[in-house]
Amino acid sequence: MHLFYTPDISGTEYTLSEEESKHAIRVLRLEAGETVQLVDGKGGLYEAKVTDPNPKRCKLEITKTVQEFGKKPHHIHIAVAPTKNLDRMEWFVEKAVEIGIDEISFLKCTRSERKELKLDRLEKIAVSAMKQSLKAYLPKLNELTPYKTFLASLDTDSQAYIAHLEEGNRQELKQIKTSDNNFCVLIGPEGDFTPEEIEMALTKGIKPVTLGESRLRTETAALVACHTLNLLLS
Repeated sequence: MHLFYTPDISGTEYTLSEEESKHAIRVLRLEAGETVQLVDGKGGLYEAKVTDPNPKRCKLEITKTVQEFGKKPHHIHIAVAPTKNLDRMEWFVEKAVEIGIDEISFLKCTRSERKELKLDRLEKIAVSAMKQSLKAYLPKLNELTPYKTFLASLDTDSQAYIAHLEEGNRQELKQIKTSDNNFCVLIGPEGDFTPEEIEMALTKGIKPVTLGESRLRTETAALVACHTLNLLLS
């Protein structure tokens, strides 16, 4: 069944945007009476029937509503320094959404290769991945934020971890044991966090972890952290 993203849905009728209408009627060739699915990115999953197959303003009648579809009792947050090559961050966002993630923050660190970031493209990729994986919740994407500012704003209710490559006592993320439901993992740039940044995190109570013996690229490390938390919490 075809799935559309409808963030402003309300009531028992809905009109697709011109872009979505064109796709529905010209590309998918939907006709009156056919059934489609809609998601609002806030947990709502809907079934709807095409009532007016207009390629500019396709009208739908909502026939079934499911709220909190696929809701999980935990919150997974990955804070990552974006790579110089934006394609690699796009890959991470796509795969993380498909696996399951609630929030992504982008960090501007001392060794960051990318100092600016526009979310428009990443948000579109997140929407597409949400639809592809049949999820009803769209993860929150936060603007690129200086590392110190992010630490100061970090939710005190979250169990936070920093994955770094410095020597020292680090627990494997896959071996953590906790009853908390809110998790945040910090992933640094290709050159890793600086010793000062690591110390700042530790002072705040953020725990050091390792993702394994292999030295991973930034986007790979971020995805491994996301996947590991999903396995631990499943």
